[in-house]
Amino acid sequence: MERGSSRRKVSRFLSGSNSLAFRLRMGRKIKKVKDMLDEIESNKSRFHLLERHHRVKNIIHGQRETYSFVKTSDVIGRDEDKENMVAFLMDPTDGDGKGDDIPVLAIVGIGGIGKTALAQLVFNDERVKTHFWLRIWVCVTEDFDVKQLMIKIIKSATGTTMCKDMNKEELHKVLRDGLKGKRFLIVLDDVWNEDKRKWIELKDLLATGGQGCKIICTTRTHKVAAITSTVPQYDLEHLSYENSLSLFLRLAFKEGEEVQHKNLVRIGEGIVRKCKGVALAVKTLGSLLCSTRVEYDWELVRDSEIWKLEQKENDILPALKLSYDHLPWHLKQCFAFCSVFPKDFEFNSLQLTLLWTGNGFLQYSNENEEPEDIGNRYIHELWSRSFFQQVEEGVFYSTFKMHDLVHDLALSVLQNEVNSFNHCSTRNVRHLWLEASGQGASTLPNNLDHLRSLIISSNEEQKASSESLIADYISRSKHLRVLHLVDSSFEQLPNSIGYLKHLRYLSIYGNGNIERLPNSICNLQSLQTLLLGGCRGIEALPKDI
Repeated sequence: MERGSSRRKVSRFLSGSNSLAFRLRMGRKIKKVKDMLDEIESNKSRFHLLERHHRVKNIIHGQRETYSFVKTSDVIGRDEDKENMVAFLMDPTDGDGKGDDIPVLAIVGIGGIGKTALAQLVFNDERVKTHFWLRIWVCVTEDFDVKQLMIKIIKSATGTTMCKDMNKEELHKVLRDGLKGKRFLIVLDDVWNEDKRKWIELKDLLATGGQGCKIICTTRTHKVAAITSTVPQYDLEHLSYENSLSLFLRLAFKEGEEVQHKNLVRIGEGIVRKCKGVALAVKTLGSLLCSTRVEYDWELVRDSEIWKLEQKENDILPALKLSYDHLPWHLKQCFAFCSVFPKDFEFNSLQLTLLWTGNGFLQYSNENEEPEDIGNRYIHELWSRSFFQQVEEGVFYSTFKMHDLVHDLALSVLQNEVNSFNHCSTRNVRHLWLEASGQGASTLPNNLDHLRSLIISSNEEQKASSESLIADYISRSKHLRVLHLVDSSFEQLPNSIGYLKHLRYLSIYGNGNIERLPNSICNLQSLQTLLLGGCRGIEALPKDI
């Protein structure tokens, strides 16, 4: 079959620039909107809801569309590195690209140096798009869960999210059928796994591809590179001073504006030298200083004592600390709250605004302001200062994530006030993310008076343990303000939920098993947000709600 045939074009990975793909994606979005409206209309009659009219609000969106996409103009000083990567991908002599012979190249460098940006450049190069049938981008979590990686690969390749409840055998079949005979490129971004057995297991699952398949990994450690790479690893160098300065000036000034501020440029040169060629540091401080033309403000950054602190390998970048220190207080607490999310977690603007609102973080300048307006403004400010990275722009909201170094900064701010992915042992924790398990809350103190936010993630297999876990936490957390139950499947909420007098936000969104809410929910006098979307088993709300 000829490369240009329509059949092959349709079977390729659907990119955003493909007009057919655009129509299909937009069609799905429109159908989703119509389904949402139908559900709202249905709930209106079922729950006897009143219709209220509000003016339509503008939602602030950033400019990036997907996390695998990067604007070429945003990356400076990596042209030679990019060409080296592309040459590797096109080279037919690096193994046959099938089975155990899939060539793997590891890009190695310190955090924030630009490994992901380089991989993005290569991933979106037109030559690479033409060469591979499928291009798959996967952000890898620290625990290197092979099952979750399979789900992410399938989602990236096909766009489907219907496989999250499949077992490994079922996932393997879907993956095998999707990759069979196709020449693919897979980018595994931010790999930490040092267990060679897990790597071999994943690579074996990818052995059904066609001739010419390639894999690129990005990692901070040479040990990971030694495990994964089948060709000499690629050590990414720091940006040169000239390229660092060019990037800084592009972010700190509008085009051509720097010629009007020679003193600021001189101060900026000193700041750039202290960034030592780390792209994230340069970008963060350039974004910070773009809002001021006061020389004193620039000198404060250049002459800060923080540059004199001894910097160890895994320490937070001084540039990130400086940028955080310059945030207004309301943005500091909103940013720090985001450390409750796991690393690489993708959160949407609507979800985050509701969680901030439930915690009382939003500052209203007048009584007519809507929470979503304030939340979107805060999110835009944090995005513009490089604390957030935009993953996707949607119809009603945008999706974001944090660079792992930025996540480390947020964790360091709250220290023992936040805990995620494990059962904490301190009574001072204020924000908590848990994976439901059979452990319950037995390791916790009898009361958690400081706990304000509780997010519990579970699935069908953990239904019983999640019900027990929720009851345990409710009994110990009398001052809870936010209760967010992710992917829950329990059949009932405990009656004791009515004791949470301070609860402002309750979400059981997407729970298809629950059939009713306890009458005690009517005692939640502070409740502002109740999310029941997707709870199709609920036929009516308590009459006094």
